[in-house]
Amino acid sequence: MLLESYYTKYENIVRITAEQASDFAKQQCHDFNPLHDPDNKRFCVPGDLLFALALYEYGVSESMSFTFTNMVGANMGIIFPEADSEHIIITNEQGKSVLEIKKDGNTSHDPVLIESLIKNYVVFSGQNFPTLLMPLMKKHNVMFNPARPLVMYNSMSLEFESLSLNNPLHVELSDAYFEVEPKRADSFLNFDIFDGQKVIGKGIKKLIVAGLKPYDHERISAFSLAYESRRSAF
Repeated sequence: MLLESYYTKYENIVRITAEQASDFAKQQCHDFNPLHDPDNKRFCVPGDLLFALALYEYGVSESMSFTFTNMVGANMGIIFPEADSEHIIITNEQGKSVLEIKKDGNTSHDPVLIESLIKNYVVFSGQNFPTLLMPLMKKHNVMFNPARPLVMYNSMSLEFESLSLNNPLHVELSDAYFEVEPKRADSFLNFDIFDGQKVIGKGIKKLIVAGLKPYDHERISAFSLAYESRRSAF
């Protein structure tokens, strides 16, 4: 199974170590966001790993939305409830919501579809920076603080026309835009899901870019080069 090395489960409680979370971000998503480094004081488990675990647990529905309500720290106990409802709340051991899922329509538990969607979506998702965010920040003349980058996964929604897969699945960006406030920006990444050459689904990913500063091409370019160097070295 694709995820078996990235978490442990005892009875009904899932735990993810900092190293497992960091490995998933780097190995599966090609994501080197410093928030997922084990030694980062603000470390959190990647939202894409929680999303992937949720698909294994609940399948892929024709309409799904995922809202990340609280950060998940290293070794935090997470409970994925047994549920067949349209609204699922995933909590920590203290009962605090960390991920809320709404789903509607038919549901597929086809392991080929689930693994293909996970593999292709998380690689797309891991392109947040610098590939997808750099042009948006430049366009709006803002950027995050390179000394304390804070880019957080807020939510994502999926809509499928078909849950049958006949060809290799892939995900492509269709549109991207920023909504800028004084100290933060909401970034929206629209994407298409293809079965071969046919679009079978669409989605929107929302990110929060916090701690905005005026755009400084030299500083953000240096950060981008260092980021790409980490990715290449890995």
